[in-house]
Amino acid sequence: MLKQFLSKLPRKTPKPDPDESCRAGSSRSDDSPRAAGRTNRQHGGGSSAAAKRTSASAVFPASTVSVIEPLVPFKDVPSSEKMNLFVSKLSLCCVTFDFTDPGKNTVEKEVKRRTLVELVDFVSSCGSSRFGEPAILAVCRMCAINLFRVFPPNYRSNRGGENDDDEPAFDPAWPHLQLVYELLLKFITSNCLDAKVAKKYIDHSFILRLLELFDSEDPRERDCLKTILHRVYGKFMVHRPYIRKSINNLFYRFVFETERHNGVAELLEIFGSVISGFALPLKEEHKIFLWRVLIPLHKPKSMGVYFQQLSYCVTQFVEKEPKLASIVIRGLLKYWPITNCQKEVMFLGELEEILEAINMVEFQRVMVPLFWRIGCCINSLHFQVAERALFLWNNDHIVNLIAYNRQVILPIVFPALEKNSQGHWSQAVQNLTHNVRKMFVEMDEKLFLACHSQFKEEEAMLSAAAEKRKEAWKQLEHAASLQPVIGNTPVLVSPI
Repeated sequence: MLKQFLSKLPRKTPKPDPDESCRAGSSRSDDSPRAAGRTNRQHGGGSSAAAKRTSASAVFPASTVSVIEPLVPFKDVPSSEKMNLFVSKLSLCCVTFDFTDPGKNTVEKEVKRRTLVELVDFVSSCGSSRFGEPAILAVCRMCAINLFRVFPPNYRSNRGGENDDDEPAFDPAWPHLQLVYELLLKFITSNCLDAKVAKKYIDHSFILRLLELFDSEDPRERDCLKTILHRVYGKFMVHRPYIRKSINNLFYRFVFETERHNGVAELLEIFGSVISGFALPLKEEHKIFLWRVLIPLHKPKSMGVYFQQLSYCVTQFVEKEPKLASIVIRGLLKYWPITNCQKEVMFLGELEEILEAINMVEFQRVMVPLFWRIGCCINSLHFQVAERALFLWNNDHIVNLIAYNRQVILPIVFPALEKNSQGHWSQAVQNLTHNVRKMFVEMDEKLFLACHSQFKEEEAMLSAAAEKRKEAWKQLEHAASLQPVIGNTPVLVSPI
């Protein structure tokens, strides 16, 4: 079968015409197998040689076959012809196949796979020769044909990442896609590629299509895309503002419109390394990104899928400019989850990382609303939330901040501590609560006793108010029972 397939290729190629070579390098849709099929139907009654060329064009682009034999190994051609052979092999790989049927076009798929391996090896060992514009164009064209595709609706049916037991969807075409991604990565990182020349072909349109692929459900593909986009960001400095803006738009659409995207974690991981390279003082653009993008990313239900990368990005900002800590804490309090206990635990973990980097001035700006929320968490009936809130007192830096501002903080959290010690259902939470109470007693016993006395007074006042309210309702019930029933007047029915 393989011999029959290879016999369709021309064994001897004429000398390429310069104009024809130029047309071959810039040809696009006419090189597709569909166009070749139309040619075959139009010239079905031609000679045997024409029939062979048409058959070859059904598998490989006709313009490539006419220039140079694409299956010749690189070691069998002189150095002056290697770049032409490189372009021919790239055009050969522009033919795509259906991988949903493993038994279809097996020979052609194997030929393409071996050719892709050759191309990867050639780019890895290109030596001192530079890639010209025809080669750059051919690489970008081949990658666009093989990689840029629209995912079907059922392929994009992301359920928000709430069920971690779901198996990821793997693309059946991955054996070829992986080689194409590897080729693109090695091509971008190659010293033989001049960024000033390549930026005309790896342009905004190419980058935008690359970003769209991050919605793939295949985690292997997203991992390759993450590495490639990071290398593009590092090599093409002129494209950096556009890449940041395009990723921001993806985040905006995810947070405020769809809440569905598979590649948020990978995009945030890229931004994590980008943020670490920001110069000080931070530009206003970067601070806006923190407030308008990173903080609202705490809102979606699927935050657990990308929480680690998001927390790292936020922490990077706070470490670079500690003044942003109060802004971040206000943002967390704004989007604090009320009914999602797992998210609440994650928020408390991120809050601890931010408090480790905060200074005293910024801490004092947010400590009142912050510890009011922490007090609510201490009283949570979910034991993980209560434990995680009480674990904050295991951090020495946070304890020092609390000790310095104990006159403000202890009156806020004391009622929560007292209620926990009186009757929380979890023994572990009660033990942690007693430890925190003991720490406050050691800090300032006089203040602790004053807060305890005030708490008892407030409890007595609340109890008296409850009794008064109960007595008022009894009087109303008694007064209502003495009124005669007339027409449609509502009647108070006493409980049995």
